[in-house]
Amino acid sequence: MKVTILGCGGSAGVPMIGGADGSGDWGDCDPKEPRNRRSRSSIVVEGTDNKRLLVDASPDLRNQIIDCRITGIDAVLFTHAHADHISGIDDIRILNRIANRPLEAFATPRTLEEISRRFAYAFKPWDPPHFFRPVLVGAPVEPGDTLETAGLTVQLFNQNHGRIDTLGLRIGAFGYSTDVVRLDEPAMAALAGVDTWVVDCFLRGEAHWTHANLNYVLAWVDRLRPRRTVLTHMGTGMDWGWMAANLPAGVEAAYDGMVLTV
Repeated sequence: MKVTILGCGGSAGVPMIGGADGSGDWGDCDPKEPRNRRSRSSIVVEGTDNKRLLVDASPDLRNQIIDCRITGIDAVLFTHAHADHISGIDDIRILNRIANRPLEAFATPRTLEEISRRFAYAFKPWDPPHFFRPVLVGAPVEPGDTLETAGLTVQLFNQNHGRIDTLGLRIGAFGYSTDVVRLDEPAMAALAGVDTWVVDCFLRGEAHWTHANLNYVLAWVDRLRPRRTVLTHMGTGMDWGWMAANLPAGVEAAYDGMVLTV
């Protein structure tokens, strides 16, 4: 199984809009380090049959798909309906053209309801043979479900993200936990024995009410003991150089375009 990190930044990306000269607000991140430049968080999971599952559609989807040389997508899963995870939906129309069919969109009923309200045109029935808009077919799922899609067996679990919940994923030995601040016992059970875990780590020491910080992640790692932990959804406080020098063995920062083999 191959996992491509399309983007690993927080909701505003790195750098954020702004900066003294308008070239971007890098915060603590060194602008000379290319791995500090982060688009919004999303991944593609590819199984042994070369089918691919897109997890979330960030506002940067077009550039991500091109930069990572992704030739097509077979299905989409949305972890939740925040803008940085769904605003790339319009670019799915080209993925429809490549597949020559509508694409299933897996999400909880609450997430599907919100996405279909904001992007109603994307969920209208397809009028063959053209794709002048994205065409998605909503497929409701719940935490605890196991679904078969894109040649993958995907186990879903619930995560707390402040005021809302998000979906976490377990696919074989791989786990994905974007946008999470608390993991309950069913989530920890779903992640038990995971080999490679990509997990939200928005900032270092200070607490955040919707995202994990490094202290949270290291406590989870101490319990789960994955062989490899990869940090994602990182903000401007997460400098690549600092992390390379200070993260413990087995824990590392993601970067846009990173490929994991699980």
